Amino acid sequence: MTTLPYGLVATDLDGTLLNSAETVTPRTRAALATAVAAGALHIIVTGRSAVWARPVFDEIGYTGLAVCGQGAQVYDAGEHRLLTSLTLDRRAAAEAVAKIEAEIGTLAIAANQDGLDGEVLCGPGYQLEIGTGLPIRQVGVDELLVAPISKLYVQHPGHGDDSLAEVAQRVAGDLVGVTMAGAGIVELLPLGLTKATGLAVAAHRLGVKGSRTIAFGDMPNDVPMFGWAAHGVAMANAHEQLLAVADEVTVSNDEDGVAVVLERLFS
Repeated sequence: MTTLPYGLVATDLDGTLLNSAETVTPRTRAALATAVAAGALHIIVTGRSAVWARPVFDEIGYTGLAVCGQGAQVYDAGEHRLLTSLTLDRRAAAEAVAKIEAEIGTLAIAANQDGLDGEVLCGPGYQLEIGTGLPIRQVGVDELLVAPISKLYVQHPGHGDDSLAEVAQRVAGDLVGVTMAGAGIVELLPLGLTKATGLAVAAHRLGVKGSRTIAFGDMPNDVPMFGWAAHGVAMANAHEQLLAVADEVTVSNDEDGVAVVLERLFS
């Protein structure tokens, strides 16, 4: 019997598994199917909350376990059911925002409410930059923390994403986790939560260890996942922070970068 190169294939979603048209190409579908037919498991690990990821999963026919919300949620895509869900302490979130604003001035903020029925609420000035027309509701800043939340998104007109993430980590990193997940997406999370912590929970359910996992990603929020997995593959379009820690760099998400590696490993 031939030993599988990896027992678990963990793929980020936006900028990695999805191309710029926000779909999975036939070539990438075929490569994943080949890996699964060989005996490997595939899991999607995304910064999107389950409520934002579900339409994509349904569109691409994904029915396995998924890690959503930067690790806060383990979601059964086939049954449309949350298996785990962590929330951000709202007092810690409010204190973190106050500390960041004391440093650099007023933030534009959005809040991702907890659960499959949770809304994404956008406060004054927050501009959603992800491509898909995702459901959001505009509210006043006093409405952002009225119900349990999984995370906050923050923006600042005078700071780019990397700069804002650095400031947030420096002044509020003792209260919340901070990550940058894409253009305009700096997030405040429950302290200690990462894609790696969520993936470890899901992998345990699947009976697979990090030492048998290959992970694919493109953004700084994928750095902890690369640290957990045996082998981290960055897309050519990846952020420099992820490129710096990757074990391998493949071609871009628009050139079927995931497929290129899986075809080599599982063909």
